[in-house]
Parts: sequence; structure tokens; C-alpha cells
Amino acid sequence: MTAGWTQRNPRWAWLAIVATLLLLDQFTKSYFSSTLELGEAVRVTDWLNFVHVLNEGAAFSFLADAGGWQRWFFIGVSVLVVGVVSMVCLSRQAEPLDRWLGAFVAGGGGGNLVDRVQIGAVVDFLDFHWRSIHWPAFNLADVFIVCSALTWCLVSLKAPPRQPTRKTAEELPP
Repeated sequence: MTAGWTQRNPRWAWLAIVATLLLLDQFTKSYFSSTLELGEAVRVTDWLNFVHVLNEGAAFSFLADAGGWQRWFFIGVSVLVVGVVSMVCLSRQAEPLDRWLGAFVAGGGGGNLVDRVQIGAVVDFLDFHWRSIHWPAFNLADVFIVCSALTWCLVSLKAPPRQPTRKTAEELPP
């Protein structure tokens, strides 16, 4: 894909990026699910393990032990978020940066949605830790979502102030 093609076909380019991210996420989850037994951990460095765990909840295992109803709740939330982000990103008015960051949200959210629909939980395989303090395990879809959200926050802090769209009383004709 050339820069010219992506500028002429932003929606197709967006769909290609979303599909690539979703497939990358699903491939890595499949690899670790088939390579490691559920609950197994493999030390990579002093601060990183590859693991195979299932998260029935949301971030930080929020609602993981809620009894099963959370699966359908998180499927619904995922469909809503991925759907709205996709509609906004595919609209003609979407800014290029918003469109590309939205691709990471849609790709990551779609990857976790596939897990929830197929197996009822999200496959996590990255375990960062310091000594015996472990960050909750996560996956590439989580990385895509968090990085795009952080980038949106940083960009919004640097954004120039928007020009008022309505005229003030002084600007109105007498």
C-alpha cells in the first residue's frame, strides 16, 4: 500500500489495518494457548513471563467472579464500542489521526470480543512483574486499546484551542 492509495481509499486502508491488528492479536493468543497449558508460566526475563490465563472479567479482572452474566455484558459493551468507533472512523468527517487511533481500538476490542464469544473469556499471555509483584496479565488487544487511548489523551492536551463556531454579540451585525 502506498501513501497515495491510503489517501484515496482511507476506509479500505482503515479496514485493512483493523483486520491486520485483529489477526495479529488472535494469532498470538492462539500460539500461547496451544503452546502453554492453562495456568503455565514461562520465564523470559527477570521482569517478563509468558503465561496462559483466561480472564472472564474486564481490565484488572474486574467482575471476573461475577457468576457468568458478565460475559454477555462485556460482549454487549464490546459490540457497542467497536460499532460506534467503526462508524465514526468510517465517516467522511473523521480526522486522519482519530481514524488510525480508532483502528487500534476496533482491532483490539474486536480481538477480545472474538475471545469472549468463542470461549467466554479473554486469553492473556503477557505477565510483567517486579520480584513478586505482578501486573495483571494482558494481551496485544489490550496493548492496542491502551496505547491508542493514551495517545488520544496526549494529543488532546496538545491540541490548539478550537475557534468558536457561534458569533459573539460584538460580531453580530446591528
